[in-house]
Amino acid sequence: MADPLNNIKAAATEIVCSLPDEADWDDLMYRIYVRKKIDAGLRDVANGDTVSHAEVLKRFGMSK
Repeated sequence: MADPLNNIKAAATEIVCSLPDEADWDDLMYRIYVRKKIDAGLRDVANGDTVSHAEVLKRFGMSK
């Protein structure tokens, strides 16, 4: 699998090749959108830009 954080062209090719023959543009756009969001999350984790579960609960005024 291509490293999506470093090679967008390879990642896009991988997505297109994984689509079923009957896929439409919306299917492609959805998979690109999901991949982009996952990559952003992985980048955040790698950079230590995360919030703990306890902090999320605190921010939303919730308890366990």
